[in-house]
Amino acid sequence: MRNIALSLTMLFGLIGSAQATDGDVEAGKTKSATCAACHGPDGNATIAMYPKIAGQHAGYIYKQLKEFKLAMETGGKEGRMNAVMGGMVMPLSDQDMKDLSAYFASQTMTAGSTPEDVIPAGQALYRGGDMERGIPACQACHGPRGVGQSLAGFPKVSFQHPEYIKSQLELFRSGERANDMNGMMQDIAVKLTDKEIDIISKYMAGLH
Repeated sequence: MRNIALSLTMLFGLIGSAQATDGDVEAGKTKSATCAACHGPDGNATIAMYPKIAGQHAGYIYKQLKEFKLAMETGGKEGRMNAVMGGMVMPLSDQDMKDLSAYFASQTMTAGSTPEDVIPAGQALYRGGDMERGIPACQACHGPRGVGQSLAGFPKVSFQHPEYIKSQLELFRSGERANDMNGMMQDIAVKLTDKEIDIISKYMAGLH
């Protein structure tokens, strides 16, 4: 049954990625002016509470934008609820979202760094997980270098602000964020301790 679910997850990821390829980079650049305050003009947010979206997969950005809007339309019953992003996406058309996704995906994410003291534990968890506790290796979905898999819908996590990664893992763990495919991240995050979330967040920030 899990294999069937994973196959469907991959299929929906492929569909979402294909839809997002219709975006126009130049049009997206023009439309991105309102995004700059939080995410920076090229998608490299300088404020750690906001994610870097430069170089993120277009299909993933598009999915998140659609789900921010869906949450606003359904009162949080579906999609991904965020008051700030919800307000920003409500005026956007589907083409606007595709154009913005294409633009930010075409940019280059600035490099991050990993503190030396978290490398051993972070590497062990990222590469090997913890089979006894049912925690799969992060690299199984996000790749050994953290660049994700665009066709499967798994995002790039390397170079991301550790504060942002930490906040999202905590939201997945609490169930406040539930727009992950097949509930995969919720299932994983609920098994992570506070210390593990802190370590893996810092480790991913400098993952090459």
